[in-house]
Amino acid sequence: MIFDSTNKFSTLQAVTATAASTNVIDLGVSGRDIGVGEHVPFWIGVDADFAGLTSVQVTVQTDDDEAFGTAVDVIQTGAIALADLVNGYQFSIDKAPKNLLGRYIRLNYTVVGTGTAGTISAGITMGND
Repeated sequence: MIFDSTNKFSTLQAVTATAASTNVIDLGVSGRDIGVGEHVPFWIGVDADFAGLTSVQVTVQTDDDEAFGTAVDVIQTGAIALADLVNGYQFSIDKAPKNLLGRYIRLNYTVVGTGTAGTISAGITMGND
C-alpha cells in the first residue's frame, strides 16, 4: 500500500479520548468528487494496542472552514471493539463519498470509555492491502 504524505490524516496519533485527526486534507474547492468514478478507500491501522476504552468509531467529516466550526459527518465505521484494537489491526471506510460538501476533510475518532493507550495511523489510499 502506498501513502502520499499529503493524504494522511494521522501518523501514530494517540487516541485515548474523542478527537479529530492530526491532519486535515484541503481539496481546494467544495463539492469535489475525489473519486471520479473510482473507489478511493480510507485506510485506518492500529499501531499500538489500545487499553482502557470500550470502542472507537471513525467518522469522515467535511467543512468549508479549516477549523471545522460546522463539521458535517459524511460516513463512518461501526464501533470497533477493544478486543480488535491491537497492533497490526487494519480496517477501512470502503470509499470516499462523492461530491464532498466542504473544501476540507478530516477524520474524527469517537472513543467510548476512558482510554489509557493506543495509536492510529490513517489516510486515503488508491487501494488497501
